[in-house]
Amino acid sequence: MTAYLNRIATAVPPNDVHAAFVGFARGLLDGDRSAPVFDRLVKRSQIDHRWSVLTLADQGRSAGVGNEEVYRRGRFPSTGERMRIYERFAADLGARAVAGLELGERAKDVTHVLAVSCTGHYAPGLDLQLIERCGLDPSVERTCVGFMGCYAGINALKLARHIVRSEPSARVLIVSVELCTLHLQETQDLEKVLSFLIFGDGCAAALVTADPEGLSLDRFHAALLPEGAEHITWRIGNDGFDMHLSGQVPAAVGEALRRGRGRILDGVAMEDIDLWAVHPGGRTVLDAVQGALELEPEALSDSREVLRRFGNMSSATVLFVLQRMMERAQGGEKGCAMAFGPGLTAETLLFTAA
Repeated sequence: MTAYLNRIATAVPPNDVHAAFVGFARGLLDGDRSAPVFDRLVKRSQIDHRWSVLTLADQGRSAGVGNEEVYRRGRFPSTGERMRIYERFAADLGARAVAGLELGERAKDVTHVLAVSCTGHYAPGLDLQLIERCGLDPSVERTCVGFMGCYAGINALKLARHIVRSEPSARVLIVSVELCTLHLQETQDLEKVLSFLIFGDGCAAALVTADPEGLSLDRFHAALLPEGAEHITWRIGNDGFDMHLSGQVPAAVGEALRRGRGRILDGVAMEDIDLWAVHPGGRTVLDAVQGALELEPEALSDSREVLRRFGNMSSATVLFVLQRMMERAQGGEKGCAMAFGPGLTAETLLFTAA
């Protein structure tokens, strides 16, 4: 039994905050020796837009929701305050993405819902709210994939494949909602301030069934680099979820791919891979993947375009890349998708266009 990724739909909030967040971050570093380094990284980031549920006020000196102030110097929110905003917006964004799948009357035929997020927690949660807002059968089976980081979208596809292979009539709905901009930190630590530069909010919804259309999900593989475990960490703190993203991540990702390339490709020759759907964790991550796999620059054009238009939206991002590829993929073309996160882990997928 083969499982297929039939379609993907995406949604982002209405507020383009990239320029304002960059300005806010630069202000946090005023007088700090790392400020010139930040300025160079801004110019080289290859990001033009990022979207947030937050709105900007006072020329980027604060950000909030309506009249509710969220970020202001000397007064960043607690984890509880951030979770209340997440609960307010996550299901709305998820429902918008699901609507883009145009399930119509077949929404009732969905048998499984996989709710994916590493940026918020609450209960009754996103999975239950999606049932109500998207017209799903109340008895649908629900699974939450949480706190895995940027590679969780690949793991959700892996789980959907297992479900369809064991239940051929299954229709699995994946909804990956990430509100990354709720976890910015007030700090002069350059690695943390860089979250103001690369992370945005977004949602991707996907349908996986045994219907032979879209992309066949052929094989999954996890490539681990345990010695790089502390390069990416994601911990719950008193002031939001605390992301640590080391400057050594690109080199570590490249090393993981060089070591694991044979098992990732599972006997498929590099020249037989037509499509590369790589999670755009940042420009340097894409550069590292391109170098490690000796790819031509155009091989990562979809990933770089998603980075330019949306930034890094954690687990949803690789699905944004796959959506672009599905719009132009030709039957029989083979592809490889991958995303990276704590562990240090590269979760990978081999697929074929139906």
